[in-house]
Amino acid sequence: MRHDDYTLVIPTVGRESLHRLLIALRESMGPQPPEVVVVDDRPRPGDDLPLPDDPPVRVLRSGGRGPAAARNVGWRASRTRWVCFLDDDVLPDRDWISALCLDLKAADACGAAGSQAVLEVPTPRRPSDDQRRTARLATAQWITADMAYRRDMLVAAGGFDERFPRAYREDSDLALRIVSAGGTILRGERRCTHPVAPATWRSSVRAQIGNRDNALMRRKHGRRWRTRIGEGPGRMPAHAATTAAGAVALLAGLLGRRATARRAAALWLLCTIEFAARRWLSGPRNVREALGLSASSVLIPPVAVAHRLAGEWTFRRARPEPPLAVLLDRDDTLIVDRPYLNDPAGVRPTHDAAKALTRLRRRGLLLAVVTNQSGVARGLISAGQLAAVNDRVDEVLGPFDSWQVCVHGASDGCGCRKPRPGLILGAAEALGVPARRCVMIGDTGADVRAALAAGAAAVLVPTDRTLPAEVEHARAHARVAATLNDAVSLVLSECR
Repeated sequence: MRHDDYTLVIPTVGRESLHRLLIALRESMGPQPPEVVVVDDRPRPGDDLPLPDDPPVRVLRSGGRGPAAARNVGWRASRTRWVCFLDDDVLPDRDWISALCLDLKAADACGAAGSQAVLEVPTPRRPSDDQRRTARLATAQWITADMAYRRDMLVAAGGFDERFPRAYREDSDLALRIVSAGGTILRGERRCTHPVAPATWRSSVRAQIGNRDNALMRRKHGRRWRTRIGEGPGRMPAHAATTAAGAVALLAGLLGRRATARRAAALWLLCTIEFAARRWLSGPRNVREALGLSASSVLIPPVAVAHRLAGEWTFRRARPEPPLAVLLDRDDTLIVDRPYLNDPAGVRPTHDAAKALTRLRRRGLLLAVVTNQSGVARGLISAGQLAAVNDRVDEVLGPFDSWQVCVHGASDGCGCRKPRPGLILGAAEALGVPARRCVMIGDTGADVRAALAAGAAAVLVPTDRTLPAEVEHARAHARVAATLNDAVSLVLSECR
């Protein structure tokens, strides 16, 4: 492998540790990274990121949508064979860059899809509850605090699932999908140190929100998902029993059934003591830890159960592979069609285009315009006029992540003109997503047939000029919506 065939992607929320990480990379032995992409995931970036003068970095923004979305923004902007993800709070060893190059060379030699670093978490001999939670990162089967993937494998898998909004389970989900598809992830030799973040007794209670993500893992990967990612069974059954006992005790007391209330309360107390004792015996065993564990051991079971139930409800209809990108026809879908439009002043959005695009962008979907413009081949408009009109569309309704334009005539025999699949496949490649995770929205049968030929989904939004036969074909093989907004609602219903 060439030493310059990888990109470093670092998602960040602006922590000071980012500066320390970049300094460590600068001082690491070996050739400097060919490209470092820092993805700013602050919802409203204010102050500049703590970046040193060297190494040079490219800063992108992901709008506060979480680390999964930030990593997707970063790797999709790369064009190298390998992409290495680093968390902004890790500290690589002095020889990390040299070791990374050797790890990637070894992975290339055996056709591996990824390379996992060795993660070290410094903890005392008797770590606290929060320290133990962080220390589990060192033994996790897959963790993107320091993980490299081949870019083509990221494309095939569709990247990180952005329905995981926290730094939890999104890495295991991606790795499990890649391994299930036949890929292998090697354990490399490079090393990073992951610090233990400051915590209070409430931290372990707040961490229970991860049970929502566990619900999505179960929905996507089945009941045995924990075994498949190398974890034990978890404590949800015990938390459910504890919570049920407490609820029965409270309800029986309110109804005056004292004997039942006493038995249920005794069971709740026994479960709570067992949970607290298990945590206590593994920790530093001091008074401060005892007080914190006592309070959190009471709160964790009901909070964990509540989050799990919320996750089960939220993802009750979740699809394993939701759409990642929406491809839109230009004329009569985004803008009012004026035959062979050659003047940017004539660009007029359709009545619901702006609202529809806002909804798609808010969900984080990638957007591309795919359009046939045979007026260039016929000499009715020039390439410059077409570019000016498209620039105006992008100015009014954009920005779009990709433009795919066919300027050939029907008799030219090209592979890009719809209904052939070239524009759809080109958009998918430019966006870094599999064609099967794209949805085409247009107003003609050519839009639908092009999408189906490429393996994408399609929604037809008929106009007065759409042929009845095209509508019937779309009803049978794709979907039909009355308006662009209705089409977007169909797409978003599959993104849950």
